[in-house]
Amino acid sequence: MATASSTTASHRQTGASVRPLPPLENGDRLTRAEFERRYEAMPELKKAELIEGVVYMGSPVRARKHGGPHAAIITWLGSFWAATPGVMVFDNATVRLDLDNEPQPDVALLIDPARGGQARISDDDYIEGAPELVIEIASSSVSLDLNAKLNVYRRSNVREYLTWRVLDGAIDWRVLQDDRYELISADEQGRLRSAVFPGLWLDPSALLRGDLNAVLAALGAGLASPEHAAFVDRLRG
Repeated sequence: MATASSTTASHRQTGASVRPLPPLENGDRLTRAEFERRYEAMPELKKAELIEGVVYMGSPVRARKHGGPHAAIITWLGSFWAATPGVMVFDNATVRLDLDNEPQPDVALLIDPARGGQARISDDDYIEGAPELVIEIASSSVSLDLNAKLNVYRRSNVREYLTWRVLDGAIDWRVLQDDRYELISADEQGRLRSAVFPGLWLDPSALLRGDLNAVLAALGAGLASPEHAAFVDRLRG
C-alpha cells in the first residue's frame, strides 16, 4: 500500500508531467528548441518567428496589403517552378537558420539539395540552412523585414532577398555580394533579373499596378532565354 507521502509525491510528479506549456508571446526570449516546443503546442497559431532569440508573432493578415500581393508572388514563382525542374517553392515554411533564428518567410525559393542547393529538408520536415531566395511581403512587418531580418538573412548566406514594401509601393531585390546585400538594377526594359536563378525575371512596375499578365509575360521572356535553358541543363546534371 502506498503511504500518504508517496501518494502526494506521485500526484506532484503527475501534475508536473501534464502542466501545459506557456503560450508564445511577443518579445519572449527563447532557445530555438523551446520556441519550437511552444509553437507546436499552439496549433491555432498561424505564424510566429524567432529572430535573434526574440519571438515575433504575426498580426492579422490584410487582404489588399498582404493576401493579394502574396498570391501574385506565388503565381509568379509557381510559374518559374513549373518550368524549372530542380527548384522548389515553399509558402510560409519555417526555416532553421541557426540556434537563435527560425524565421517563417512569406515565400522561399530553393535549389533542390540533390541538385547542389545549400538548404535541405530535415527529417521532421523543416527547411534547414539558408534558402537561395527569400521573399517577404512587408506591410506591418516592414521595420523587422528591413532591419533585423535583413541582417540575419545576410549573415546566414541567403543569396537573394526580395522585399515588397506594400505601403511604400516599392519592390527591392537584393543579391549578396562580398558579404553585403546590393540592390539589383533594372535592365533596359525595366525588368529585374535574378543572379542566382537565371530566367527568373520580374517586371516590378507591372506587379505594383496589379497587371499579372504583364508580370507573367516578363517571366515568359526569361524562361525562353538561353540563360534559363543552360540553368535547367545544369540542374539536370
